[in-house]
Amino acid sequence: MKLTDNDLKKALREAEIPEPSETTRKRAVQEAADEFVKKCVVAEKKSKGFAGLLRLMGKIVQKTLTLQGEPIMTLRQFATVGILVIAIGLILSVGPQVFFPTKNVVDLPPSTTTPVPASSPGEMKQQTDKAKGQAAPTATAEPQASLQPPPLPETKESAAREDAAVDIPPAPAKQEANRRNYVQGGQLESEISSNNLQRIYEGPPQVYTQDTGRDRFAEIITNPVKLVGEEPVSTFSIDVDTASYAFVRRQLNNGVLPQKDAVRVEELINYFDYDYPVPADRAQPFKPSVAVYPTPWNPNTRLLHVGIKGYDIVPAEKPRANLVFLLDVSGSMSSPDKLPLLKNSLAMLVDSLQPDDTVAITVYAGAAGNVLAPTRVREKGKILAALDNLQAGGSTAGGEGIRLAYALAEMNYDPQAVNRVILATDGDFNVGITNESELKSFIERKRKTGISLSVLGFGQGNYNDALMQALAQNGNGNAAYIDSLNEARKVLVDEAGSTLFTIAKDVKIQVEFNPTRVHDYRLIGYETRLLKREDFNNDLVDAGEVGSGHSVTAIYEITPVESKAKLTDALRYQTPTEKPKLDPAAEYAFLKIRYKLPAEDSSKLMTLPIGVGLEFAEIAQVSEDMRFAAAVAAFGQLLRNDPYTGQFSYDNILQLAETARGRDEFGYRAEFLNLVRLARTAKAM
Repeated sequence: MKLTDNDLKKALREAEIPEPSETTRKRAVQEAADEFVKKCVVAEKKSKGFAGLLRLMGKIVQKTLTLQGEPIMTLRQFATVGILVIAIGLILSVGPQVFFPTKNVVDLPPSTTTPVPASSPGEMKQQTDKAKGQAAPTATAEPQASLQPPPLPETKESAAREDAAVDIPPAPAKQEANRRNYVQGGQLESEISSNNLQRIYEGPPQVYTQDTGRDRFAEIITNPVKLVGEEPVSTFSIDVDTASYAFVRRQLNNGVLPQKDAVRVEELINYFDYDYPVPADRAQPFKPSVAVYPTPWNPNTRLLHVGIKGYDIVPAEKPRANLVFLLDVSGSMSSPDKLPLLKNSLAMLVDSLQPDDTVAITVYAGAAGNVLAPTRVREKGKILAALDNLQAGGSTAGGEGIRLAYALAEMNYDPQAVNRVILATDGDFNVGITNESELKSFIERKRKTGISLSVLGFGQGNYNDALMQALAQNGNGNAAYIDSLNEARKVLVDEAGSTLFTIAKDVKIQVEFNPTRVHDYRLIGYETRLLKREDFNNDLVDAGEVGSGHSVTAIYEITPVESKAKLTDALRYQTPTEKPKLDPAAEYAFLKIRYKLPAEDSSKLMTLPIGVGLEFAEIAQVSEDMRFAAAVAAFGQLLRNDPYTGQFSYDNILQLAETARGRDEFGYRAEFLNLVRLARTAKAM
């Protein structure tokens, strides 16, 4: 007899429906969750895409049907399995992005800096019971806003955070082991909430690639040779930034030559400390050191070397520091050489501050917000916990973050302290104020309030050096590039005084050359710091700052009037003027330095004639510091492929620098020699 659809419906209506088994249901859910965890571990090694998810869903349904032991499932049983499958699908599709703060970050209360403790299996059970409407055995703490994803149970590694030197994300193999221990040792509950599943599955391991060539730098046109008869005066602002050297070092260590515009020769020279004479008191913040000696790469020219070193403030005289950390936690900061390195770098700075110094933390991603109110460094644990809680994700509202940071600094402004915003970012601003001229204008207005801005750059691939240089120059601060913890220690610990404490501001240098001794000249570097001649005496024109104990070097290549190395010929159609008579006793040039003391708005003038008494016949007669600086200047010009170094090679630079290493307490000069060797074999981009 053939059965019709009506016969089947009637049989189903009259069939005896067994009572649902709670034990069987829990066992099915438990085994489905175990199967899911196993698949997650495998997925980290090799993602199987959507097809793998379908196979996993099929196994869950098949396992549930088998355990139930009935040929037919009721609608209630189908719903139970269906909800679980949908929940798993949602978790896999959303992934770790659910942890990233992009909205609702603004105006977080100060309590948000308290670290969220890791949940134990017992707490997970309480959360599940509470979701089902059952009373939890114990009361739980109030939920706290955090910029960090729900953490895994605390391990020895996380407990030792304060003593750790590098905060590097665990390797995929270690993550896998942690997850296995978490599931097996924690006796995973049979009823698992979606929140708990998020804790178990962290998604496939992120793969970070070293991208080069897409970093953004301002175009630099090498300073040309200038005739003294036409332009006898050279004026520029000093530059204490060191970002270029650190970026060049990173590129060379990666086996490639840096982009031409990434090389700012003056920043390579000023990366090193030089033992110039230091003034006796801060009323005269520095004293110039000048020498004229043969050019290593051209025997027919001379180098005019000008060096200054700032007065070194003793610890007892250092003012209190009022700092606001403005930190980029956008998605572009997720790689290990960005946010993890940033957090460890600032932790070292916090360790070097005094107990009465103040630190506040503002972050920006899709939105900007305060995560730590101004806090005394004596509460160091609270500051470090706030740093540890930061997680990367979202777009980059850098302009809004800068506004918020300045507002916070103004609220806590102390006229007797150093008030400074420290911006740490890769410069990838794409939300809010993104126009460079608008940002510069905003920061120019804010520097008049007595709040300066320093910039720390991180990462590569989308590193926006041009923007960060502009911000630092207009914010009365300095710019550094952090490519390692060693560089962070140099900038933020060993040289913290020169980074934080200014002993002279708006420092300008002007050199007038004597046409009876000098035919032409060119300034090596400082292309982005050139000023007009009339800017030198205008106190409204901004210039660079010198920090406590910081040294600054400027080098001119000059051609004496009797030299055969002149690059320009006399004009044919101009009326010839009387040729100036050579006076061997005459001055080469006249040096003027204008500066302001930190608390003053009127500048002071310092002058020095550069006569024959400062000339040396052989380069070996000058100090080791000056010879080493000349070697670094040659290296920078070779990296830029400038046309003025002739046949001078990397081997010649090594020979010059090796004889001028001098006292090298931290090994920076030895590292320079290694970079020169790397440059010989590095590949162009």
